[in-house]
Amino acid sequence: MNSKLSKIQIAIKSLIEINDEEWGYYSAMFNIRHYNKKEVLLQSGKICDRIFFINKGLLRIFFLDKEGNESTFYFSQENDFAVDYESFINHTSSNYTIEAMENTQVVHMSYKMVLDGYKKLRYGEKLGRLLAEKYFIIFSRKIQNIYTKTPYERYKLMDLQFPNIRQRVPQHYIASYLNISSVHLSRLINKRY
Repeated sequence: MNSKLSKIQIAIKSLIEINDEEWGYYSAMFNIRHYNKKEVLLQSGKICDRIFFINKGLLRIFFLDKEGNESTFYFSQENDFAVDYESFINHTSSNYTIEAMENTQVVHMSYKMVLDGYKKLRYGEKLGRLLAEKYFIIFSRKIQNIYTKTPYERYKLMDLQFPNIRQRVPQHYIASYLNISSVHLSRLINKRY
């Protein structure tokens, strides 16, 4: 087996049952790509035509607010998927940009591959449903946290969800993810909150 596909195989097997024959067929369609730090995988305004699985590295998913400022929506790290699911499913322009925060190795799952999986894998439709549910939960929690949690509570939740994130990305991206200013984040870090 291709060692660069071992992590995505484990991730998929954690979601659905897939036998060796199905895996052999499906894994032949994966595309592995390396991205340099700050390289864009998906530009807002473009159609998201693939799902990204992170073997190694870190991605940031962000959008521009009405003033043109970047607002970080999510971080995807090792053994996680990244996608603008609305753009992917509807073939519409993405509102998000996905950018590598580190040198990153990604496994691509094309739209065609996902559709093919629905037909050819016994549990392909379940895989698609579970990925969609995962993104629904991410969106739901993000919205709930902004409206129901204090900045300090969001900061603590971020530490649990993204261990070591503070060592991996600049502080202003973390502040943006938490929907607070960099000054406010400094206060939280220094426990002066």
